[in-house]
Amino acid sequence: MKTTRRDLVKMALSLSTAPWLMHFRALAAPFTKMVKITAIKTLALDNTGDGCILKIETDAGLTGYGEAGFSAAACRAIIETMKPILIGEDPLAIEKHFYAMTGVQHPYKAHIPTIGGIDIALWDLAGKILGLPVYRLLGGPIQKEIPVYGHGMIANMLDKGECRAWAERVKSEPEGMTAFKFNALVRAPGTVRPAGTAGAPAVGSNLANAFRTGGKGGFPYSTTLDGEDFRRAGIGYMNVREAAGDNIDIAMHCLAQFDPRSAIGLCKAVEPADLLWIEDPLPTAYSEAWLELKRSTRVPVLTGERLELVGAFKPFLDYQVVDVIHPDIAYAGGITACRDIAKYASLTRTPVGFHSGPSSLIQFYAAMHLASATSNLFKVENVLGAFRGNKENMALGVKPALHNGKFLVPEGPGLGLEINEDWLKSHMEKGETWWG
Repeated sequence: MKTTRRDLVKMALSLSTAPWLMHFRALAAPFTKMVKITAIKTLALDNTGDGCILKIETDAGLTGYGEAGFSAAACRAIIETMKPILIGEDPLAIEKHFYAMTGVQHPYKAHIPTIGGIDIALWDLAGKILGLPVYRLLGGPIQKEIPVYGHGMIANMLDKGECRAWAERVKSEPEGMTAFKFNALVRAPGTVRPAGTAGAPAVGSNLANAFRTGGKGGFPYSTTLDGEDFRRAGIGYMNVREAAGDNIDIAMHCLAQFDPRSAIGLCKAVEPADLLWIEDPLPTAYSEAWLELKRSTRVPVLTGERLELVGAFKPFLDYQVVDVIHPDIAYAGGITACRDIAKYASLTRTPVGFHSGPSSLIQFYAAMHLASATSNLFKVENVLGAFRGNKENMALGVKPALHNGKFLVPEGPGLGLEINEDWLKSHMEKGETWWG
């Protein structure tokens, strides 16, 4: 019998890429082809960093919400190219849609941060069609209370009094968080932020030090650090460790800006402070510098928020140069991609955390559902509270909250998030129209 290329493609699409997808297929089978996608829309918010939210509408009146890892203007243009393969299709064919969107190589490469937002929306929609929370569709729960970490806010880590005041405050807060990360370099007395970096307060450091070559409004690479930088970091982190005691973990937050010498120097300087991790100390893409760093320090290394799909994480895991991976669900390719990333990481018993950063509740909830079904889970970044703009107000009804440093995964269909549209309207980016 002659086998055509079309037959091979059909066979490839019919094969399960992972056991968890077989579980989803079994749940979805009775509902196949009952609903069709009718529209994909985006909305830019003024407090979600570099991403935007989106929704997928259907002829059944059900809507799935997602969050992309890129700006609304760019996402809209990219989504236009994807509409021919999505509009009119069954939203439950998630594996097929993921393959069709990510497999594009010509005339342009697939834009993974946009695909991530669409994928999250498809999973939210699938849960609503089936009447189940997303974590159930993914084969969970493995755990229902998800550990989170936050951002430490100390204006001057060189001041022991400020460090003690911060530690006393977080120990008394009802959320009960016990893990916090601080920016890489400790604020020197009298220094200020560079022009163009106005916004949220500095998180435990002064960005003027971390980005001394920084241009207006941007964060290019740092200059090579010197002994004074290392000594400040060592003193500052030890001040926080002494104030926090043994019941609070602290970590160092970098932004992929350092050269190997500087990254190694920072790690050596803060080793006595017993850090939980150092995050993204080197440029994002894999290089042998990561191996050099791993060999040079006892500080656990974490990376991943700007890596895409399993392929970008593969060398970090294969060569065992990091202790924890930290994908951003939107940027890495959505729930489908991150589920596979976590499964691949489990082969080397590498823990997986999830980056949420300045995202909305949509990505945060998606991270919680994914975390619930992840056996090698580490922690999820927190987006609740004043530091992140009180985004819990995005939810209608009872506001989401942390208890004992953990978040209870939502039980409603899909992501379990009912959105407060009044909040959305009040936080639209300047010049944005309601759902574009």
